[in-house]
Amino acid sequence: MNSDFPRILTLLRKEKKISQKKAAEDLGIAQALLSHYEKGKRECGLDFLIKAADYYNVSTDYLLGRSAVSSGAIIAEEDISQSDIPEKARNLNADELASVFAKKLVVNSIDVIYSILAKTKNAVLMDKVHNVFSFTIYRVFRIIYKSNKNNDKNIFKIPEEKADQLIAAGESIAVADAISALPQQSDDCPVISRSDLEKEYGKNASVLLNTVMSCEKKLEKL
Repeated sequence: MNSDFPRILTLLRKEKKISQKKAAEDLGIAQALLSHYEKGKRECGLDFLIKAADYYNVSTDYLLGRSAVSSGAIIAEEDISQSDIPEKARNLNADELASVFAKKLVVNSIDVIYSILAKTKNAVLMDKVHNVFSFTIYRVFRIIYKSNKNNDKNIFKIPEEKADQLIAAGESIAVADAISALPQQSDDCPVISRSDLEKEYGKNASVLLNTVMSCEKKLEKL
């Protein structure tokens, strides 16, 4: 099988809020065998893979970690309808349309994040998360700005030779502040599950979850 299957199999059971014993009974296998599957100690056969997908109402691609959403869908440029694209951008070439697509992925993911943040009713946390995003925007803008040697560096107060280290420090502090702003063991924090995200945010949830999956694949290669 693969390393994703045990993790996702366990996640689905916990999302369904059932015991391992109950899941094993429903799936027609011994609890000990299900435990081995969830811990990655044994590989299941195709029959069990299909049965588990039906039981948890997800695709086999999701169970295998090939898709970030239960339906097995993968967000593609074709998923952007013409109504999602500004009228003046309807006749863009492939590269330009890809840029519009990439922007929409980021914007839609951030929309979901801020919607979840609003549910915390934690103004301090929202402010600190805003700082995290702000440093990322600042860093990216500086990268783009210096792509042309003719751009006047005086637009920035902080010189280029100091910027990278200071931005990295600022990002680290912003992340630490955001974590510190999290309430401890509070029922006010929203419960987040893959299924709830998909139900509430639809395609935007798919965008966010695909972004998470893509980033984790890249991080695993570091």
